[in-house]
Amino acid sequence: MFASIKSVGVFGIESYMVDVEADVSGGLPAFDIVGLPDTAVKESRDRVRSALKNCGYKFPTGRITINLAPADKKKEGAIYDLPILLAILNASKQTAFSVSDCAFLGEVSLDGKIRPINGVIAMAISAKQSNISNIFVPLDNAVEAAVIEGISVFGVSTVKQIIDHFSGTAKLSPTTFSNEEKDSFDFLPDFSDVRGQVAAKKALEIAAAGGHNILLIGPPGSGKSMLAKRLPTILPDMTFEESIETTKIHSVAGILDKKHPLVTERPFRSPHHSVSLAGLTGGGTVPKPGEISLSHNGVLFLDELPEFKRDVMEAMRQPIEDGKITVSRVIGSVTYPSSVMLVAAMNPCPCGYYGHPTKPCTCTNKMVSKYLNKISGPMLDRIDLHVEVPPVDYESLNGNHTEETSAQIKERVNKARNLQINRYKGTGVNCNANLTPKMLREFCVLTEDASKYLNRCFDELGMSARAYDRILKVARTIADLSESEMIEKKHILSAIRFRTLDRKYWAE
Repeated sequence: MFASIKSVGVFGIESYMVDVEADVSGGLPAFDIVGLPDTAVKESRDRVRSALKNCGYKFPTGRITINLAPADKKKEGAIYDLPILLAILNASKQTAFSVSDCAFLGEVSLDGKIRPINGVIAMAISAKQSNISNIFVPLDNAVEAAVIEGISVFGVSTVKQIIDHFSGTAKLSPTTFSNEEKDSFDFLPDFSDVRGQVAAKKALEIAAAGGHNILLIGPPGSGKSMLAKRLPTILPDMTFEESIETTKIHSVAGILDKKHPLVTERPFRSPHHSVSLAGLTGGGTVPKPGEISLSHNGVLFLDELPEFKRDVMEAMRQPIEDGKITVSRVIGSVTYPSSVMLVAAMNPCPCGYYGHPTKPCTCTNKMVSKYLNKISGPMLDRIDLHVEVPPVDYESLNGNHTEETSAQIKERVNKARNLQINRYKGTGVNCNANLTPKMLREFCVLTEDASKYLNRCFDELGMSARAYDRILKVARTIADLSESEMIEKKHILSAIRFRTLDRKYWAE
């Protein structure tokens, strides 16, 4: 007796359809699962056996063979418990409902309850693309799956609910998605809290508008971390496509908020400087996303940059440039998107007071040089904006003047980002930081004065080709904030001013 139930597997953030086939035949009692199952899948035998008995069904006494097709792809996790159980019920003729247009996902407990799983939104997308009409998922995952339109999502908490639904005893209703607003709090950080630091605020506004990487360098207490932690309040609104892409990564990692399963605010990740290479880039037997992928479409903030291990810092070079990271293991390679805005903060020396106007630095020249050289030239070259954050004077701290709020800055940022989205529509690029060399020539048109000035600076400053590209991208963003279609000399001048700190601190 044979039965087949459709399910969905996930590898990385990519999902694929899985046919769970069950064959129940005579012979000595046995229960085998084939199709490259991992340990968690093999353990389904004991969970399913107990769940069937505790739900009032008979466990077949013959030979049971479960095949997870396609057999050449590794299957992991407990997501196949539910389809395995239903396939056994159909194959043993204890139930006889047709489920050809349905897919089932979920871990089954010993008493027949269905527990939540990770990666549901990616699976729902795959099911929809495979013309599946209905998908049955754990109740806690139902709202997450319902984000995807065009497929009916049924949230179930027990095996009995599914049986009753198909037998007509108690029909289930599809889950609908409602994107409720998160509670707003008055104590959220705001740029109006930051006194002074006009240049640093402007640089962060430019970075937010164009998605540029930025380095903040200055003495302790100057406000580097304070500024960085307020950056999320001025980031542009996410598009629906960005939300879905980010939600898929967070779903696979198992860090989604159950009350708000669709990620609508740009991520802000701030790993400690002791983070491992695998923690940043992703890893594990079956590679899971690391911090750089969890920051996709958002901000990766690295405080005290020189304190990070050298191999960890250098591992970021390729993902920052390409917008994706590939993690290879024996069972296969997984590619995660990593289009992040890198924000780094650091002191200019071990004691922090090198170049301070009033406090003397206690470090030797060798100590300063060794500290700064923890940041390699290629890594520094990939950061678009280098910003010095000087100590704040007393007048700025004690003044009665009001500072711009995050809402006011965000309004300008959204306006500039919308210009970019409309300009690059259909190209797969939605911000200036991701422009390709070919697109630079098409969209970064300079006035004659701007072109001459950039030419002179290129020779005098000895820029690399990468630095030239990044200056053009930043100038394009500055022009967008000024609502200027062409890049003028003043825009180039501003962009170059944010690329000169390497000559001040790393000159030797």
